[in-house]
Amino acid sequence: MNVLNDYMVDRRLSLLDKTKIQAQVLVPVLQALRAELGKGKAEALVRQALRDWSRQLFAAVGERVEGSPRRKWAAMQTALTEITEREVTFEMIRHDKDVMEFDVTDCRFAKFFRALGEPELGALLVCATDFDIVAASDGEVGLTRYQTLMQGAPSCTFRYKFAPRT
Repeated sequence: MNVLNDYMVDRRLSLLDKTKIQAQVLVPVLQALRAELGKGKAEALVRQALRDWSRQLFAAVGERVEGSPRRKWAAMQTALTEITEREVTFEMIRHDKDVMEFDVTDCRFAKFFRALGEPELGALLVCATDFDIVAASDGEVGLTRYQTLMQGAPSCTFRYKFAPRT
């Protein structure tokens, strides 16, 4: 059983399909808010709402995973990899007890949101979740990402650093 089953809602849908359904609702709402409130205020409101939702969701998922904070992160990271692996192409750079570093070189999520003209919405729905999953590690795992395909870079850089095990 994948620890992200509740997040996925329906396991028969791919994460990309689920994300497209979310976008079908969110894009018109975002456009209406921009028209009513102005671009800056509307985007700040949506950004805060989606960030709060994602943080709460992944914190709740992490609470249901037994074990250490690092185990919680590992369970969610593995589950996320399982549900995204057919949507992204990545190149592993290094993976050992200290770090896991890889670059995503192709991403169907980024292509979709960039074609919609809404890469920031895509970053909120897809890219930001990586940091919310890391938060479940209580500082045992850190993530630095210098760039993303969603924001127009040639790759997404994932640089995980693991705290020494005691």
